Amino acid sequence: MEIREFAERVLWATTLDEKLAPPGAVLTDDRPGSPIAAPEHPGRPAELQFKPPSGRNRPFPDLRALEQERERGRLLHFFANHELLATELMALVLLRFPEAPAAFRRGVVQTLQEEQDHTRMYCRRMAECGLTFGEMPVSGYFWRAVSPMAHPIDFVAGLSLTFEQANLDFCRQFAAAFQEVGDDRTAALLDGIYRDEIAHVAHGLKWFRRWKNPAQSDWEAFQSRLKFPLSPQRAKGGILNVEGRRAAGLDPGFIAELDVFSQSKGRTPRVYVFNPFTDAYLSQGRAFVPGTLQRQLAEDLSTLPQFLARQDDLVLVPRRPSAAFLSGLKRAGFPLPEFIETGPKPALAIQGLSSRKLGGLSPWAWGPDSLELLKPLQGSLPSSAPIPGFVSGPGIRGLYSKTTSTALLGELLADGDGSETPWLCPRNVVGRTVDSLPDALEAIRHFRQLGYPRLVVKEALGVAGSNALRLWEPELLPQQHRWLESTLGLGRTLVVEPWLDRIVDFSVQWEMRPTGLRLLGFTGLLADGRGQYQGNWVEPHPGRLPSAVLRNLPRGAGRDLSHWIERLRLRLETWLQAERFVGPIGVDAFVYRDSDGSSRVKPVVEINPRMTFGRLALELMRFTHSGTQGRLRLVSRRQIQREGLGDFPSWSRVLTESRPLRFAGHPVPRIQSGALRLNDPEQVQAVLAVFEVGPSMAESRAPTPQEAAGPVG
Repeated sequence: MEIREFAERVLWATTLDEKLAPPGAVLTDDRPGSPIAAPEHPGRPAELQFKPPSGRNRPFPDLRALEQERERGRLLHFFANHELLATELMALVLLRFPEAPAAFRRGVVQTLQEEQDHTRMYCRRMAECGLTFGEMPVSGYFWRAVSPMAHPIDFVAGLSLTFEQANLDFCRQFAAAFQEVGDDRTAALLDGIYRDEIAHVAHGLKWFRRWKNPAQSDWEAFQSRLKFPLSPQRAKGGILNVEGRRAAGLDPGFIAELDVFSQSKGRTPRVYVFNPFTDAYLSQGRAFVPGTLQRQLAEDLSTLPQFLARQDDLVLVPRRPSAAFLSGLKRAGFPLPEFIETGPKPALAIQGLSSRKLGGLSPWAWGPDSLELLKPLQGSLPSSAPIPGFVSGPGIRGLYSKTTSTALLGELLADGDGSETPWLCPRNVVGRTVDSLPDALEAIRHFRQLGYPRLVVKEALGVAGSNALRLWEPELLPQQHRWLESTLGLGRTLVVEPWLDRIVDFSVQWEMRPTGLRLLGFTGLLADGRGQYQGNWVEPHPGRLPSAVLRNLPRGAGRDLSHWIERLRLRLETWLQAERFVGPIGVDAFVYRDSDGSSRVKPVVEINPRMTFGRLALELMRFTHSGTQGRLRLVSRRQIQREGLGDFPSWSRVLTESRPLRFAGHPVPRIQSGALRLNDPEQVQAVLAVFEVGPSMAESRAPTPQEAAGPVG
């Protein structure tokens, strides 16, 4: 019998017996014939026709239900259809590419016959469990994904290295599950098929390497050859079987990359991106160009949205973290999103996503920069998750402006009966908004006459941590006067306010939803002596006011402060609804020491209508054991050099050795103590993000890696 005749029978037969019949004679390949076009579907009996692609999938049988014989049969029904699909696709590749190398065709024929055997064995065992093949609807996903192949390399990439590679995991996983319920016969069946699958993957890998671009690694070529919706995510099951992949010849680098790869297999993903300069773009428009350090910081922290995303969501990054780094995060219990490398031309990467179905967009901040970047994806979104209307509205500058937080604090303090609340800041510390040099000089004189010698002047819109002037000298210095004059001369608005003796900085994190403003929790803020952000800390019960805040206020003030924050929530909610704002919002506040030695709260320092590091710290706490505290820190190159370690990888290694992660809890272990690096130390240029967990992390200074480990060298 000719190979072509055998392949045609397998592909077009409309009875299962004929489709699974062995060739019965020695196969020759003297008349391979002409190439055929891929049909919409193979020939099949009526009961095994593919269900419509839009039809709902019947849920995969639960492993816990395998004690029931019929549930075992259901699972075997899934497997039998997969084996039959592989058989048909192998017949198709023989007919689509008659001029493929003879050795490749002989290997496919041998594999096809083994797939026929697998299908027959599953059918027999399924019948013993009380089910007939075709009794349940069957999917044609494998066929739709692989049959459009344009070259034999598409076949080995899509079938051998994707679906058959995934079987290396599924055979092992389900063999163990059947053995656990005492079904040794089915377990043995799966073990035998597993050994065949190793050979099938090895055959595909051999030809894939022969046909791929030699300049690419196996992994790079594999990724580039798969066309959406196929992806490496389909090439693995629940637990990665490294041993089986090594036996098939896959190299360690490929296996490591596959282990940390993620892409949605059905759920529509959200798109996340770290864009920290929205304030500056609102202030300066296209004239704003990030400086070298700003650009490095943005690139270093670009992966942090992965801790806000769910598994299979998309995170846009200039450069994907290494497989080794991502593997560490996976071992620590963090789900991995799909990283989309944008490189120097993000618009091209965005355009590549426009054909995918998306569930929503989640930039770090909504503003002109993120709107321009993500607007091409508007057509990929469901009608229930459009780009928020406030982004292009006239009020967006007011959302981000520090003049808003100043005005809101003044209004709330004026709402009282005129008497001063002992624990609350007086109205005379509320900042003044100025837009001319005379007004600025008058505001400076005003606050100093009230007894506040130190002042801070901030741009109403600007990058956090910059665009501020600290006036600590008794008189304005010439360079300070020039800064005021030039900044105001550019038409920018400033806020002048007293510099207060801070004791504890904290933030309130909310989420604005169509149903209203919801409190998510409180975080503490770490800042240096100049008020520059350094990190956040979170206590075990973040829904309560931090103990450090309560400890520094008079007895009973905590209850009153909670009531005041509820007033703030209601006022914010009304304002945000009027602006059509939805999304995360944080409000910074602090406890300070007044000139008479008493402690007071300034409850509104700055409103951040975007994602914040405080919100990130709250999200990280979901992965910690109960009763622990967490601290998120940003460590600069200057800091690690002060500690005697010249580069981030060295500092990181010492940190990991001195503060290893320890876990507690069952059935899902969570971090109980230790330090976790949040961005790849081998790639960072300016700042490393570190999350530390322990029994008491809030206010005490974190030990440096050298202090924790002892002398080094």
